[in-house]
Amino acid sequence: MTALTLTNVNKSFGNVHVLRDINLEVEDGEFVVFVGPSGCGKSTLLRVIAGLEDVSSGEVSIGGEIVNTTPPSKRGIAMVFQSYALYPHLNVRNNMTLALKQEKQSKQVIDQRVAEATRMLNLEDYLDRYPSELSGGQRQRVAIGRAIVRHPKLFLFDEPLSNLDAALRMNTRLEIANLHQQLKTSMIYVTHDQSEAMTLADKIVVLRAGRVEQIGSPMELYNNPVNQFVAGFLGSPAMNFMPANLVSEGDARTLGVRPEDLFLSDQGQLKASVQHVEQLGGDTNVIAKVQDQQITARLFGQHEIKPGAELSFGIAEGKSFYFDKDGARLRG
Repeated sequence: MTALTLTNVNKSFGNVHVLRDINLEVEDGEFVVFVGPSGCGKSTLLRVIAGLEDVSSGEVSIGGEIVNTTPPSKRGIAMVFQSYALYPHLNVRNNMTLALKQEKQSKQVIDQRVAEATRMLNLEDYLDRYPSELSGGQRQRVAIGRAIVRHPKLFLFDEPLSNLDAALRMNTRLEIANLHQQLKTSMIYVTHDQSEAMTLADKIVVLRAGRVEQIGSPMELYNNPVNQFVAGFLGSPAMNFMPANLVSEGDARTLGVRPEDLFLSDQGQLKASVQHVEQLGGDTNVIAKVQDQQITARLFGQHEIKPGAELSFGIAEGKSFYFDKDGARLRG
């Protein structure tokens, strides 16, 4: 069953066209991530799905039912915000149960769902605490628990990890991935962090300026980007771009090579001057200049390379990407 279908969805604020002809299907149980730079429309699209913004044209269907005029509370969705949005005067238990009480659920159902959610999120010891007594990671888990107890058809996450430090982001990301495995419920997750997108998603939707650039699995987008924008957005360190005439002739304007596909070679086509070296233990990132273009090479293991060194890099066979003057991918 299809959990969500968007058909030719457009959204404008006055004369500003924010979303342009969005078409998307989210299958039952699928984890879909919206990713793109700030201002690309990903959070607006999530709010349109939730019913917090009206569509200007097109259709939003949840569970096979068109919900364009259905209020948010009746759409069968639960949303987790970046800001947690917890009630400061309510303890954890009451924050999690408030929506269920408003739905007039029985005490038995409420207790059962809270017990289930707190077990999944390891919140049993915090039910009587108030938000001010919790860490950022604990508050975010409460916000997720508040969504879980509603047993929604669709979970919506709006940059839920942005307020956490790096270690907590990784831990909470794992918790969300584990929750998805346990709940088997469709989830849509908005982020500007391509690492979150790559590690969480069954399917990634890359947005730019209100349009869908490409939809596919993380590895489909990583290995077969349709254009230079998608190629450069996914991957860390990012794909290197340089003039195509450094290595070939033809219609290509730009050559793209991922950092891990460069290797040291005395006969390498790319002559580089080292600017900086990042020793990461298991890997070494070499930042260098090829003519006037900065590139990054990701070398496996430890390498004693110093700034100012002159090196030659080869490109792994079959790992070159070529783009035309408009940024479109050229095959071959």
